[in-house]
Amino acid sequence: MKPLSPPSPFLLEQRELLCHAAQRGPLVELACGRGRIALAVAAWGLSVIGLDRNAEFLGELAARARDAALRVSPVRADLEQGRGGLPLAPASCAALLVFRYLHRPLCREIADALQPGGLLLYETFTQHQRKLGYGPGNPAFLLDEGELASLFPGLEVLALWEGVTDEPRPAALARLAARRPPR
Repeated sequence: MKPLSPPSPFLLEQRELLCHAAQRGPLVELACGRGRIALAVAAWGLSVIGLDRNAEFLGELAARARDAALRVSPVRADLEQGRGGLPLAPASCAALLVFRYLHRPLCREIADALQPGGLLLYETFTQHQRKLGYGPGNPAFLLDEGELASLFPGLEVLALWEGVTDEPRPAALARLAARRPPR
């Protein structure tokens, strides 16, 4: 199995909010891949559902979770094909985690899948990533400057940051922590 990169510093910063949200219901990571984020969250003692279309990656995630006795439920779902949309009921998730994935047509459904008071943690590349020479080549997978929060107009912004990280491998990212308003 390919070694996983460490979890996002943004995820680590939001740990308290995420642990609080987990008391209210399911935590779901969209486009989880091999599980870099889902496994980190599960290591905190939380249960996570990981959705991805890649069966091989989900198999790796399941093996890692099993080997570490972590509560991760991998689920195969193609968020961009077929009937389309999220395989999640409205207001069913305490938190949704989206890291380094962007499919704008899902944004409304992502917000709708959050329970009242539910948490969204979203981090993905901006157009400036192209200057760094790696990451998505398709501009549809890169955020415009200042775009991320505007994709979720009904959510209350708790934290918002955009720029180039000072990590060992810098990345041009936008990061959003937002909450669906309580009823």
